[in-house]
Amino acid sequence: MEIRRNLISRKKPTYAVSEYLSEYLGRYGRLASGGVRYDDLARYAGQTPLYDEHGADTLWSTVYFGPSEQREIHDGLREAYALLKSDGDMSTVEHLYIDRVDLCLYGNTLPFRVRIVNRLNENFDYFYVKRADANRVYGLELEHVLSPNRINFFARIDGPDIRDQTLVEEHVVGLPGDAFIRDQLPQNRFDQVRLAKEFVKFNERCFVRLLGDMHAGNWVVDVTPDFEKLHYRMRPIDFDQQSHHGAKRVYLPQFFSQNNPVIEFGLQHLTETTVDQYQREERALIAGRLRVSSDRYEALTAVMREDLISEPENIRQLAEALTAHYADDSFLRAQTMGELVYHSLELLQARAEPASLRLLRGATAPDVAGDVALGPPA
Repeated sequence: MEIRRNLISRKKPTYAVSEYLSEYLGRYGRLASGGVRYDDLARYAGQTPLYDEHGADTLWSTVYFGPSEQREIHDGLREAYALLKSDGDMSTVEHLYIDRVDLCLYGNTLPFRVRIVNRLNENFDYFYVKRADANRVYGLELEHVLSPNRINFFARIDGPDIRDQTLVEEHVVGLPGDAFIRDQLPQNRFDQVRLAKEFVKFNERCFVRLLGDMHAGNWVVDVTPDFEKLHYRMRPIDFDQQSHHGAKRVYLPQFFSQNNPVIEFGLQHLTETTVDQYQREERALIAGRLRVSSDRYEALTAVMREDLISEPENIRQLAEALTAHYADDSFLRAQTMGELVYHSLELLQARAEPASLRLLRGATAPDVAGDVALGPPA
């Protein structure tokens, strides 16, 4: 099944960051009043196509600014980097300069990617400047709270209109999924098993928090050498489809045909028993993170449950699908996408309760129903 063609053919509308969400961001240090604005970068004077080292078009363009604006914009970018990395300490960016600003021409929100260089040793880093979109903000926060990864970003909210709202994000390090599949797929069985295991866990993380559109172009692979073999971790890099679409399959990376080469490893090397084991492990880990971050989780979902970040038809369609999947009609009472995410995570916590807590109450282990099976490739 080609999900990209059939289900995500229309450009997703963007949703402004509400006052309620802005208050949450301020409470947890995700709000700033300085740095560059998206509209500042949109005043570029021209652009040239950016090619990779093999001469292929990257679909990014390098933009440049007029002499009268370049210094102001570059200073704003350096301030944004200081806010992102060192809580606004400008002494940390005195020796940094802006080497390049690229514009993504095919992205849903036309993001800018900034390359910033240390003039003392030529080391460089990237960060991104985007229009703030509520779906994306919720996706970033849920990634920070629920996944094994931490992610750094801040929003600049100059008004209620989305044109006055800017998002600045750090670069997520890793090999892009499509390039990894093309050039770096493991050849030995042991590494293929490890990669398949990580995909099962990644598939589970995306589904329980309703992060959609995880085809190979929207995730990266972080490869860590160990004393024996390699460890793989898949990380999402695009959060625009957080809790927006109505189709359940959009939230399952296993149904994107671009991911098929990795899925094939699972079909070759994993049994239903091991897939079930990895799913249960990942759900237990997520439940543990929710217990540790319970205050932040409750604050985030309280805001998200009140916010309108999708069309009513999408909410109804997804609620019906989740009701059938989990055999739990609490999803049918949801009025927002945030309520669907909340019900999913509350159900996960109820069914992934650690044995130590059950023993303290003299309870038996609950039956875990509704696990997602790693199906055949799309």
